[in-house]
Amino acid sequence: MSEHAFHDLIGRPEGWATLDVQAHHVSPWLVATTQRVATPTRPDGVEWSVVHRKGAVVIAPLTPEGHFVLVRQERVPVRQSLWEFPAGQIDGRAGDEAAILATAQRELQEEAGYELGAEGRWVPLGYFFTSAAFTDEHSHLVAAVGVVPHAHGAQPEETEAITAVRTFTRAELLGAIARNEIRDANTLAMVARLFACGLLTPADSLNG
Repeated sequence: MSEHAFHDLIGRPEGWATLDVQAHHVSPWLVATTQRVATPTRPDGVEWSVVHRKGAVVIAPLTPEGHFVLVRQERVPVRQSLWEFPAGQIDGRAGDEAAILATAQRELQEEAGYELGAEGRWVPLGYFFTSAAFTDEHSHLVAAVGVVPHAHGAQPEETEAITAVRTFTRAELLGAIARNEIRDANTLAMVARLFACGLLTPADSLNG
């Protein structure tokens, strides 16, 4: 099987090489494999279980009033409904900015029922690995500053079960995280990046 598309984004660092790949399960969403990989400290290779997934985009929608939009979605593996920022897998090359923003626009409307307003803007915030011990899945983080309700509302896919959409003040969002009511890795990573980039501040926990 071919190398995963994410290697086009990160390149092929010196000392790393895929020696063998065996695919055990293939679906439109993931490929479960056993791989033998040479690393900088293990040139003869190490065997590892790796799950390939397409890259995704996580969107932090911010209304003109300064509130964040989250969706509540049923997550079958953990048997829970979780509050999350909208997100979805990218159609296209992993590092293609146009594909990333097109996915962000699609998921913002489909999952949350919002779109970027006339004075709104996209703010790319980098990417992160969701669980690098077993998967190459990575999520690009994008803030959508100045979102407004879409005329057609939310239109989730048939495979999605979104049970609620609501706005959170900054204080409500941070309070929900502090109380462990928000437990989604994409959302927690996004909030950390928002802090690091100055779009959230410690004062927001008090000021709303």
